[in-house]
Amino acid sequence: MATVVMTSLDSRSRAASRGLSDTKICNLFIIPTILFLIVFNIFPLIYSLGYSFTDFRASSNAPANFVGLQNYRELLNDPFIWANFAITAKYVIVSVTGQVVVGFGTAMLLNRAIPFKGLITTLLLLPMMLSMAVVGLFWKLLYDPSFGIINYALGLGTFEWLANPDMALYAVAITDIWMWSPFVMLLSLAGLSAVPRHLYEAAAIDRAGPFYTFFRITLPLVAPILMIAIIFRTMEAFKTFDLAYILTSQPTTEVISIRLYKMAFQEWQTGRSCALAYIVLIMVLAITNIYVKYLNRVKER
Repeated sequence: MATVVMTSLDSRSRAASRGLSDTKICNLFIIPTILFLIVFNIFPLIYSLGYSFTDFRASSNAPANFVGLQNYRELLNDPFIWANFAITAKYVIVSVTGQVVVGFGTAMLLNRAIPFKGLITTLLLLPMMLSMAVVGLFWKLLYDPSFGIINYALGLGTFEWLANPDMALYAVAITDIWMWSPFVMLLSLAGLSAVPRHLYEAAAIDRAGPFYTFFRITLPLVAPILMIAIIFRTMEAFKTFDLAYILTSQPTTEVISIRLYKMAFQEWQTGRSCALAYIVLIMVLAITNIYVKYLNRVKER
């Protein structure tokens, strides 16, 4: 029996009796949303852009003086800012790579008929549902050299994870991997479930090995959705603040977001911090654009 889909208002409905058309009803929902975005997103964006060209300090009553591109020049010539960017880049590479490997590997294990598959998948998704502050405090206890379970399980004695300048950044990255690998796993599971089964059957008939099947069938077909996961996680990892700030205060873990926070709310260099925020924004957009171009190439294949 065919289903009739309504494309216009019922003439006997209350909305029609009040003279409301489909377009007016759509506008009632869309216009408030657009206004909300303008007030809380676009307006602050433009406002902060204006401050980035001034020497404004929120802690002072002095008027903001226009300085042009001076803030941008000073930041781009500051070796300490580039050191923060280098720390951020290292963190992004370690964190995102770990999330892709763990998340995709877990998805491969779950992409089969196993007992309690739904329950296991739900439990694995729990970490990314937690608050970043809660995760940071929780892992700070796990890393504790005196009673932390990580040192006990690995037999490391009183090894200092967060106080060690060489290991602190990796400790933060491990925490981020634990929290966000389920996100990559979820998207990878969606991609793996969409791979046609007849391709595996054909590969089995041709006696193709698991190595050939993975690199010739599984990975190429899952690559587009895996790239989407990498794009999202790269953007978020580049802006990481909560975990690094809560877990440790080592100079080797001062990612660019922490540097931005200190500049804006501890040193009160409001105009300069706005300029740094836009430099970070431009870098994230550039990296994302590279990923999107590569994603389009993958889709064309």
